[in-house]
Amino acid sequence: MAILAVNAGSSSLKFSLHPLEGGQVRPHVLSGNIQGLEPGGTPEMGWQHQGRKHQRTLSVPAGGEAFATALDALRALVQCLADAPAFTCVAHRVVHGGGEFTHSVQVDDAVLARLARFNSLAPLHQPHNLEGIRRFRAAFPELPQVACFDTAFHAHMPEVDYAFALPREVTGQGVRRYGFHGLSYQYIMGVLQEQTIRGNGRVVMAHLGNGASLCAAQGGTSVATTMGFSALDGLMMGTRSGSLDAGVLLYLLEQGWTHDRIEKLLYKQSGLLGVSGISADMRRLRAEAAAGSPDAQRAIAQFTHRVVRETGALTACLQGLDLLAFSGGIGENDAQLREDVCQRLAWTGLRLDCGRNRAAGQDACAIHAPDSRIEVWVVPTDEGRVAAREAAALLCPAPAHALAS
Repeated sequence: MAILAVNAGSSSLKFSLHPLEGGQVRPHVLSGNIQGLEPGGTPEMGWQHQGRKHQRTLSVPAGGEAFATALDALRALVQCLADAPAFTCVAHRVVHGGGEFTHSVQVDDAVLARLARFNSLAPLHQPHNLEGIRRFRAAFPELPQVACFDTAFHAHMPEVDYAFALPREVTGQGVRRYGFHGLSYQYIMGVLQEQTIRGNGRVVMAHLGNGASLCAAQGGTSVATTMGFSALDGLMMGTRSGSLDAGVLLYLLEQGWTHDRIEKLLYKQSGLLGVSGISADMRRLRAEAAAGSPDAQRAIAQFTHRVVRETGALTACLQGLDLLAFSGGIGENDAQLREDVCQRLAWTGLRLDCGRNRAAGQDACAIHAPDSRIEVWVVPTDEGRVAAREAAALLCPAPAHALAS
């Protein structure tokens, strides 16, 4: 038996296959990404199996759809791999569960209809997550489909953190801070609690990528986070603005901007891309900055500053800090960013081991110096494995220690 964990986007499908042995969800034996699934696109399937990477172009039949072709290719791939068990369930990452879905749930028509109400709160993700579920249900009608929510990890934050200073007639409609990247934070927290006693203490986790946020946790539970009602709030991101004075939006409305134009500005034209005018990719910005681009340097400096500023705010919420963890595409791979952030936090007694920081790789590792008052870790995240665990716990309950293994 195995569980297929997927993350459907507007033009891509990430997947990983996790064997289920004796109630334990094992690390993936197959992982990959299918790109080019937009209308008229040419699907390209890349996957990794037994340490080797593979790539091939998928041929869409005349009159066919790229997504359907991708699912057929994925089924065929799993069937042809000798050590890949057949999957008996599909676990889907869904960004927004609102206040209604605080645990993973098996999907039916009613659940899909309720989840669609949150499309406007995460327009870059939610509609595509739900469309992926619909496609999988049609292609694999015999298999249960489980929705696993990024908001669920933050479901029990205290009211003082999730409540906005708005009248009850507004907050009563569900206008509150929800928080996101919950599957990633759930994985990071599990690793930290296994690796160090400080994982149960006052922890700030930094999921830094094209989408970026911070989460403060104590005793393994989320108590505050930078993202809010939507996935726009908090840190500056790849193309998203992060926190913004609401007066800016009122001003733009007065200037005749439409809803759609403002939405495009905030979600797709801001962040690293908007500030630099070059790219949303931190790797390219690093190269441009090294070549002397002041715009790239400005974008990187602003991104770093926001991480430091929000880390300070969350440290205040926790009344101290025992551990800082980096994850996500930027957090895991940009050693310079980690060094710059930690240097700016040296007033806390945090000390980085620069050699360890530069050597951080594919495994979770500590990168703080021996005399550091605060532990610093790099934890490569695995949202797919968390989704698989959630599905296993829902469909075939087993002792908690088994599912956490």
